[in-house]
Amino acid sequence: MSFVDKLSSFASRLFFLMAFGLLVIAVAERVVNLFGYTILRGAYAGGRLLEFATVLLIFVIALILRQLRNELRKEGRPN
Repeated sequence: MSFVDKLSSFASRLFFLMAFGLLVIAVAERVVNLFGYTILRGAYAGGRLLEFATVLLIFVIALILRQLRNELRKEGRPN
């Protein structure tokens, strides 16, 4: 496994964990808002955090598809 493959794998795992963390924070913010409190103090809305999480997940999907393409090429399959 090359350095680029290791870096790609690490990045996809990191981005996935970050996206999951943002999702948890957005849901927690919504639940806390129901009781009249806030976690983020107006810095970001919960919807904005979900947008950031979605962008990170798109990058994760792109990295995983790249890894899959490289594995298929190693096996000798055409494009």
